[in-house]
Amino acid sequence: MARVTAAQDAAEKNRPLVEDIRLLGRILGDVIREQEGKEAFELIERVRQLSVAYRLKSDAQAGKALDKLLKNLSGDQTVSVIRAFSYFSHLANIAEDRHHVRRRDHHERQGHLQEGSLAMSLERLSEAGIRAADVARALEHAYISPVLTAHPTEVQRKSILDAERAIAELVDQRDTLPTDRDRSENEALIRARVTQLWQTRMLRTAKLTVSDEIENALSYYHATFLRQIPRMYREVEHALPGHDIATFFRMGNWIGGDRDGNPFVTADTLQMALRRQSETVLRYYLTEVHELGAELSISATLAPVSAEMRALAEASPDHNPHREDEPYRRALIGVYARLAATLHALTGTEALRHAVAPQNPYTSSEQLLNDLRVIEASLISHHAKALTSPRLQPLMRAVQVFGFHLATVDLRQSSDKHEAVIAELLKVAKIEADYSALPEPARRELLMRLLNDARPLRVRAAEYSDHAKSEIAIFECALTMLQRFGRDALRHYIISHTEDVSDLLEVMLLLKETGLVRGTLDDHATTDLIVVPLFETIGDLRNAAPIMRAFYELPGIVDMMKRSGAEQDIMLGYSDSNKDGGTFTSNWELYRAEIALVELFGQLGSKHGITLRLFHGRGGTVGRGGGPSYQAILAQPPGTVNGQIRLTEQGEVIASKYANPEIGRRNLETLVAATLEATLLHPTKSAPKAFLDTAAAISDASYAAYRKLVYETPGFTDYFFSATPIREIAELNIGSRPASRKATRAIEDLRAIPWGFSWGQCRVALPGWCGFGSAIEKFLSDSKTRKERLALLQRMHKQWPFFRTLMSNLDMVIAKSDLGIAQRYVELVEDKKLGKRIFGLIQAEWERTNNALTLITGEKRRLASNPSLARSIEHRFPYLDPLNHLQVELMRRYRQRREGDPATERVKRGIHISINGVAAGLRNTG
Repeated sequence: MARVTAAQDAAEKNRPLVEDIRLLGRILGDVIREQEGKEAFELIERVRQLSVAYRLKSDAQAGKALDKLLKNLSGDQTVSVIRAFSYFSHLANIAEDRHHVRRRDHHERQGHLQEGSLAMSLERLSEAGIRAADVARALEHAYISPVLTAHPTEVQRKSILDAERAIAELVDQRDTLPTDRDRSENEALIRARVTQLWQTRMLRTAKLTVSDEIENALSYYHATFLRQIPRMYREVEHALPGHDIATFFRMGNWIGGDRDGNPFVTADTLQMALRRQSETVLRYYLTEVHELGAELSISATLAPVSAEMRALAEASPDHNPHREDEPYRRALIGVYARLAATLHALTGTEALRHAVAPQNPYTSSEQLLNDLRVIEASLISHHAKALTSPRLQPLMRAVQVFGFHLATVDLRQSSDKHEAVIAELLKVAKIEADYSALPEPARRELLMRLLNDARPLRVRAAEYSDHAKSEIAIFECALTMLQRFGRDALRHYIISHTEDVSDLLEVMLLLKETGLVRGTLDDHATTDLIVVPLFETIGDLRNAAPIMRAFYELPGIVDMMKRSGAEQDIMLGYSDSNKDGGTFTSNWELYRAEIALVELFGQLGSKHGITLRLFHGRGGTVGRGGGPSYQAILAQPPGTVNGQIRLTEQGEVIASKYANPEIGRRNLETLVAATLEATLLHPTKSAPKAFLDTAAAISDASYAAYRKLVYETPGFTDYFFSATPIREIAELNIGSRPASRKATRAIEDLRAIPWGFSWGQCRVALPGWCGFGSAIEKFLSDSKTRKERLALLQRMHKQWPFFRTLMSNLDMVIAKSDLGIAQRYVELVEDKKLGKRIFGLIQAEWERTNNALTLITGEKRRLASNPSLARSIEHRFPYLDPLNHLQVELMRRYRQRREGDPATERVKRGIHISINGVAAGLRNTG
């Protein structure tokens, strides 16, 4: 009886979600029937029915009928069916996001705090005896920053995103509409937006440019960050009354500054990125100041103002007699005029409104903030504090967070590119004929000598290569941009593939050459940018601490860092280490590297006050180091957070996390909540030696199994390029960056992003689980110790956050993979024996991993502890499967195409739309 009650309870909780999905599905069906005709609608419905029967009932006859139907579809029919199921995935996401907010609101109304919320974390801190003053003090020294990247997995066009945001807002409204008429009008508006979607081209016709990526990222500031981050700060302020809350949370951005493997990022694109960012935030301020002026219609004849406020009003160029007794409006018109002048000075563009001519630009955002503080103080001192909270205080917090730069842009380049520039500079200057041939000790000695030489390296009138000129131009542009937009516009210079100390010194020498390092190491040197090593591969992670120790032992380095802010960021690469060694080994080596770095910087911090900040290069999917951020932060090794964390937000997860403003704020809160808990509650203790030794043994075995399959199995590369859509993904206009670093088919040269993306598309998700099952099987292989070892693994799962989070992510990836669907892709492998052999190896490893999870967690069903995700899969996968079936059929046609066949473009378009739909449906494993 209890089981029936629980099922009924779950059904009742999910009823609004089911209703929303049915509503959106019905509207989509109506639009398709209207736009494409009854026959097209019935075809789509037939595909859906067969696909559901094939999945839920394992109906072999339905599978055969589905195959026959798909193979006989015309090109136009196929594209129409794919568009239908792709849009259903998008609409299902909207319904799920709405239901997530709905359930969270319900729990909060009931007084049930939610895991990952700020309220829950602050209550835990209070229960642990940590006072509000202690939390506020911790935030004074905190630096939390999500960093948006432009990796080529965000396949949505901005036009599509905008239409879907409008649909999401309309769906949000339905819960509060009082009458049937209101709901009918709302449905008509949704229908209009769905019609817009259906008649809007889903794909880009041209390759995405860096400029497009910049605009795409900026749309999330308009939709979410500019308003929701100040709201998040207000939550903290309300929870910590009476305490000033420091500006601890800032946004970061790689787009326009990340040139690792992207030849299209130049000094011009860096300048464009910073200019567009500045324009975005300044136009936001202009709008808010204009609205604030409309609201603060206070007459001096009815409410006095402070002397400072009076002076601000008198300084305004507004002399309109109608506003003579309205000091706040006059002052804000003056603020607007200064902001308009600032906009023109920094970006060359003009404000939309002009009550008076732009004049007297602000030289810093602090000046603007001071003017707003004058207005706030005057309102508070004359009984109008209530007028500060709706708009003025959020605007002031926005100015503190975003300044005139909006977000910190990171610069990034690969170490070999720096080496080439240094080698050329030294050769032309006749200092060293072949720098690249020098051993590491000789490189360090030479670079240190040059860092202590006040003279520049460049020879006047000498000819340098385009590469050298382009790289140096970036550094020179950075100096100019810092002077224009301020210290927070550019803070970090990231070195991909950091493999030794010389990689750091080469960048420092380029900084010195362009004026970003001033002085010499032996004479009061300071640096404008933090040189950030990125340790990516398994080998790099193992060398991270030794490299940093050797770097800081060099004479003058510690003193320069102390003079330059005493901060050291170190970036850890999740995606590449995963591709290199598999998911378990990647996570284990990251864990070990963090512990070693914390130990090293613990010594540097106690001696010299240098703060370590780890920058987690987490991918969107679990196979690239992704997964729930809250659990990931709490699972960090002890001492690694300390209020300091940066982490990337990549590709497809940016839309799923931040397209909906309410969901976006919740995700931002989660980062703060987890950071506070990790810093003040110390949830992770040093793991027992038995746990560490076991993890090391599992890692060794997992690494060997993963490498054996991926890198050592004959024919695996051919299988990968045939049984996944990697070739088609490389042609898709979803990013400005090439899919591979070199023009080869070697997996080693392939970027981690398309590697993981391809496996997600064919529903294998191999990078998220491969190697673990074999490792556990080996660990438990001795029958004499099996019982004790299994008990140890189960204890690790219960007691060790690192291991438990890793098992949770594996559980999710295994649940979202589908080898039945994946087997359809094997048909694309021309060598049938090869396809069968490799897929057999993959299937066996998947089953070993699935069995291992059951043994360790005690849960026979995947996602038993994550019912919301299980619910999501139940509702969406029957509609996702047709996209995979259609994708296989179109890939078969595309690969058998004849040159000059006019149908080829249509087939390619269908494949690309299916990639879009599958990625949307899988979300964080797509």
